[in-house]
Amino acid sequence: MSTILDLAPQNVWKHFHSLTQIPRPSGHGERVTEFLLNFGKNLGLESFTDDAGNVIIRKPATPGMEDRKGVILQAHMDMVPQKNNDTVHDFVNDPIETYIDGEWLRAKGTTLGADNGLGVAAILAVLEDNNLKHGPLEALITSDEETGMYGAFGLKPGTLHGDILLNLDSEDEGELYIGCAGGMDVTATLEYKEVEPDAEDIAIKVVLKGLRGGHSGLEINQGHANANKLLVRFVREAIATYEARLASWEGGNMRNAIPREASAIITIPAENEEEILELVKYCRDLFNEEYEAIETPISFTAERVELPTGIVPEEIQDNLVDAIFACQNGVMRMIPTIPDTVETSSNLAIINIAQGKADIKILARSSSDSMKECLTTSLECCFSMAGMKVVMSGGYSGWQPNINSPILHAMKESYKKQFGKEPEVKVIHAGLECGIIGAAMPGLDMISFGPTLRSPHSPDERALIPTVAKFYDFLIATLEQTPKK
Repeated sequence: MSTILDLAPQNVWKHFHSLTQIPRPSGHGERVTEFLLNFGKNLGLESFTDDAGNVIIRKPATPGMEDRKGVILQAHMDMVPQKNNDTVHDFVNDPIETYIDGEWLRAKGTTLGADNGLGVAAILAVLEDNNLKHGPLEALITSDEETGMYGAFGLKPGTLHGDILLNLDSEDEGELYIGCAGGMDVTATLEYKEVEPDAEDIAIKVVLKGLRGGHSGLEINQGHANANKLLVRFVREAIATYEARLASWEGGNMRNAIPREASAIITIPAENEEEILELVKYCRDLFNEEYEAIETPISFTAERVELPTGIVPEEIQDNLVDAIFACQNGVMRMIPTIPDTVETSSNLAIINIAQGKADIKILARSSSDSMKECLTTSLECCFSMAGMKVVMSGGYSGWQPNINSPILHAMKESYKKQFGKEPEVKVIHAGLECGIIGAAMPGLDMISFGPTLRSPHSPDERALIPTVAKFYDFLIATLEQTPKK
């Protein structure tokens, strides 16, 4: 039976396999950082980390290529830790288990980490191969991209010397990205004093799961259900019709992943239990009908649990639930000049309500700074009306495209020569590090490309195996044909 180490090109896949054996969820980059530094030093290359935890490795130009522009090969070391509810996996300690499914590489019940492990693996293959032709190279492997692009934000001017940046973090082979969306984290919080539930009430825990989830930028236009937005429909109806009270809520766990699961504990008069169970069944059937063409069967279940000691005060509860219901989620606008590309969107990513505190996180994206401001102001208004404190953080501008880019021209010609067709040139509705790095290094000529991945940020993440060879061959040809200084 074929394994990942049998795949071509072996020099890329062997390094990706090594990365799957090193736990590297966002926020836990110590072991992968050590691995990368040792890799570079063992090759005799200048290798170091900066203050932001980024790994930088320098490789001199091959003989005769010293007059070429310097190229920065860039990818991020961390991965999104998502798993199926029935999968036992500790992302901080356990390796990723991979398997081949036809033309796809997948992981067993977890995210695969091809985002952006395949980009890192390609960089390692380039650094290791002394038979390649290239100008001066710098590898920039950034830390904590998935939780806020902290590595890119911490990159100081002057750290790197290259003229061209090749970002290896996009997910459709044959496409060259020359622009991306900017983003902003919107966090709404509220502290409250819990009240005691009616001693005669009973407590019901409802659990919604089985959704596809996915990347909140790349897949926000595909109609995937948001677990928080489905659950609020049930909770609001239960409050309005069956005297339910909200005790707690837990939904989603990553700002840039569409929530796949959400749960809540409510209290109700004991005599309303049958009606609540009927409402659960009604909502389950309704959600499955609405999303039949998009989602696998959605699970929505209810069970009796111990009566909590405290619940949300009624007025605060009603305002919170109304704000969650009203919160903008999904695509807000397409780019007027490119109608098939999302311009502005939001992801109601994380909701935690329990023990006297409500915490709600939304990721807003837009390639237009003015529309990003419009969206974030809308979200601020929504949650401010519920009495919540709203904070904006982690903002970054979009990467503005340059259609006259010299490296874009060279790469288009190279791709056509290799594969007999023009690559597609696009703007991506996701937060690439290019915009942030470009702000630290004005004038940097940037392109993003990569192999084909599907459903990153979810346990359905998979890599299309044949595209990895094309991606790597194209990368090698690009380095060989880097423009002169």
